[in-house]
Amino acid sequence: MALNIQAIRGMNDILPDETNLWQKVEKILRETLAQFSYSEIRMPIVEKTNLFSRAIGEVTDVVEKEMYTFEDRSGDSLSLRPEGTAGCVRACLEHNLTYNQEQRLWYMGPMFRHERPQKGRYRQFHQLGVECFGLQGPDIDAEIIILTATLWKKLGIDQHLQLQINTLGQANERAAYKESLVKFLEANFDKLDEDCKRRTHTNPLRVLDTKNEDIQKLLEQAPKLFDYLGEETKAHFNNVLSILDHMGIKYEINQKLVRGLDYYNLTVFEWVSDALGAQATVCGGGRYDGLLELLGGNQGYGLGFGLGLERLILLLTTLGKLEADNNVDVYVVSSGNNIEAYSAKIACQLRDLVPNLKVRNHCGGGNFKRQFKKADKLQARFAIILGEQELQEGLVGLKDLRDANSVQQSCSIQEAALTIKSLLSK
Repeated sequence: MALNIQAIRGMNDILPDETNLWQKVEKILRETLAQFSYSEIRMPIVEKTNLFSRAIGEVTDVVEKEMYTFEDRSGDSLSLRPEGTAGCVRACLEHNLTYNQEQRLWYMGPMFRHERPQKGRYRQFHQLGVECFGLQGPDIDAEIIILTATLWKKLGIDQHLQLQINTLGQANERAAYKESLVKFLEANFDKLDEDCKRRTHTNPLRVLDTKNEDIQKLLEQAPKLFDYLGEETKAHFNNVLSILDHMGIKYEINQKLVRGLDYYNLTVFEWVSDALGAQATVCGGGRYDGLLELLGGNQGYGLGFGLGLERLILLLTTLGKLEADNNVDVYVVSSGNNIEAYSAKIACQLRDLVPNLKVRNHCGGGNFKRQFKKADKLQARFAIILGEQELQEGLVGLKDLRDANSVQQSCSIQEAALTIKSLLSK
């Protein structure tokens, strides 16, 4: 009996019909990032485990429960990357990209978290990450939010996403607030669920974004972080909001927004949508000024965001904003003795004459009727027809397959290329 090997749960194949959609979205992402003058960086998907435990935090869900960690043959503990920021900071420090320099970077690729798979969230998922280094002011905080808002407009979904924003203050302000928050949680310990009880003494800020509605009602009486912020922090946040106001970007201040990772400070934000049912985060990020020093660099400034591609593509397809492009513009059909070499040559000439044209040369034999059926199944716009007469005369037949009144014409490959290019541009 043959062994039925299947993909690992939560690690999905992206099939040809889907990759077409992915490529359309990725093209828009890359073009927009280039417009904002951001440069691509590519990092390994495997890093030393302590990079993530130091950067993300030992008591976060990611490090405690979700990382794929293993020992290599040298006994080193390695992990598949659960997010991209830590690896990007490591790469910049290792190659001295942040020493007295400003960097605006992006990366795209797979991340790995061992969590319960669900619609739009998988154990191997793909993320666009954007990171900026060396910039302190509120203007760069606002710029990365403007960048994301620009993406939504280009993708046609700006009316379906809402911006939530908050400030987490500086480390000393958060420390004073945490002390007060823990006292409140301890005083109401019997009203907390097990997850919130655990977080009270490990990561109390994460209690604020619990999904438990009863605890959310209780937290309405809890101390507020805004009351512990200094004037400098408030000024930074207000300047970010002022720029967003000037740009016409609407937002909601959500004082319970803390993000899931330990390294954030000052501005944090999320773009959420209810178009997928329950409110879902499509993109989120913020400032992490202490992370460079935490990972062995000099004191510096950093901020960025992550955008989940699976969830974005699910949102786009749910809203009907994304349709696959035709994979074939021209199908070359041929029949006759020794026609294969001429067919291959004509297909290559056509690709050279119209560089972005998608040309499929029929292979595998068969009569014209069978080949035209294949061209129709692939929704090809044009057919180039080659027979023994075309071979002898050095010509091609050209037919518009999507025009019922089209009549096959005989012409040179150069004339066919001009006609195809003209009709496709209309």
